[in-house]
Amino acid sequence: MAKRIAAKHKIDRRLGVNLWGRPKSPLNNREYGPGQHGQRRRKPTDYGVQLMAKQKLKGYYGNIGEKQFRKYYAEAVRRKGDTGENLIGILETRLDAVVYRMKFVPTVFAARQLVNHGHVKVNGKRVNIPSFLVREGDVVEVKEKSRELPVVLEGAQSSERDVPDYLEVDHSKMTGTFTRIPKLEDVPYPVQMEPSLVVEFYSR
Repeated sequence: MAKRIAAKHKIDRRLGVNLWGRPKSPLNNREYGPGQHGQRRRKPTDYGVQLMAKQKLKGYYGNIGEKQFRKYYAEAVRRKGDTGENLIGILETRLDAVVYRMKFVPTVFAARQLVNHGHVKVNGKRVNIPSFLVREGDVVEVKEKSRELPVVLEGAQSSERDVPDYLEVDHSKMTGTFTRIPKLEDVPYPVQMEPSLVVEFYSR
């Protein structure tokens, strides 16, 4: 996994959207990109629009590396059905994404760290790989000793977002069940995601 050099707020400004819908995003005050040329407005090309759609998806899930993201796209193509919908389904089954959706932590970056440090179990077994793909019916939980961590308490008490209906969560026990793979319309993105443009980008 490539190290994420840019801060998450820089990702917001670079892409020109409040990617996670957070009130602290600098984009709430400055709706333009970083740097001395950030305020210039140029009409994007078709390629630029497709690239932006890809960067938004990669950034939203914690700035996934290009090599790994291409693997997800290849798997989405291999599966039956709409490739764009398949891609969203795969991204939403990542363990760090599931931990974030279940509101065990406040951000997707915190979710990755929580998993990396061995605080999360899947079906009773410790899993420390953020890109681990969860299956329908899997039970995800925060280890009992880790449930009083400040970042975990902050996530559970956050009112910024709700748990989507393809997950069943009990915050009193810090456990949840991944009930089904969601479609694009089921995923509570704060900004518009366009996986069809990502498919066009890789199909060039």
